[in-house]
Amino acid sequence: MTSTAPPTPPRYSRITGTGSYLPPRRLTNDALAAQLAQDGIETSDQWIVERTGIKARHFADAGVACSDLAVQAARHALEAADVDAASIDLIILATSTPDMVFPSTACIVQQKLGIHGGAAFDVQAVCSGFVYALTIADSMIRTGVATKALVIGSEVFSRILDFKDRGTCVLFGDGAGAVVLEASDTPGILSSELHADGRHVGILCVPGHVSGGQVLGDPLLKMDGPAVFKIAVNVLYDVARSVLDKAGRSEAQVDWLIPHQANIRILQSTAKRLKLPFDKLIVTVDQHGNTSAASIPLALDVSVRSGKIARGDTVLLEGVGGGFTWGAVLLDL
Repeated sequence: MTSTAPPTPPRYSRITGTGSYLPPRRLTNDALAAQLAQDGIETSDQWIVERTGIKARHFADAGVACSDLAVQAARHALEAADVDAASIDLIILATSTPDMVFPSTACIVQQKLGIHGGAAFDVQAVCSGFVYALTIADSMIRTGVATKALVIGSEVFSRILDFKDRGTCVLFGDGAGAVVLEASDTPGILSSELHADGRHVGILCVPGHVSGGQVLGDPLLKMDGPAVFKIAVNVLYDVARSVLDKAGRSEAQVDWLIPHQANIRILQSTAKRLKLPFDKLIVTVDQHGNTSAASIPLALDVSVRSGKIARGDTVLLEGVGGGFTWGAVLLDL
């Protein structure tokens, strides 16, 4: 007579702590406009706010690297989760502005945190990067590859801005956000979905690279704003609906929507199409600008620490960025 082993209980992942960090140097629209005026570039607080909803952003000082911001956010997340850094066995860092070509900024963060041994790597999906990274970490925890992960989005976009192009340089800022994601017996991450469409690589890109010790092409950000807006509002709605369907949830069960913080018009359009009241929409773009891969975890942490988002709330995260990439994650906090 053979005995049958009991079935292995399902393994899930949950966010147990959040953290963020903004470099101290804060530039209001007026301050940035004054800086641009020195080079003959005209803009104003009114012009920026009317088109984007942005009122201020933070820029890192010279010598401050992407990893420096990431480490600060990671430490805050570890503290919130009451987790020792030595127990982290996975670091995934989403960024488009790494410290160097290689090694990965995740490895540099691992070194700065004083830990070693666990997997560490970067994800490059631009403004969708954190959603990509969180989905990968969730999969690795569910399959037993990792148990405690640091998932980080960190950017120093100020380094790749063209300050002679007022249509883009006023949009972006620097910052970092992080979460600790741990194995759990109960579901935290409910569903996720990732997409890309390489046909649109040219509408948001930095078309330069290093070769033979020189920069070839243009190392500054280029964007076709109207084209990005048109695609973003459609794919964000579609992917949100898809993850809700996968999880068997309705829009009415979403407590908070945290889209990538790119432009107030995109945020409001997404909430409207999902029939979510604006008071369920998390908005930090007004104070942070577009921090690319950092924007979603940064907005999440700010909202958790302010008491707006509470343990047990259902949160819909979604991002869209160059590539063209997009994705969403539905979770119970």
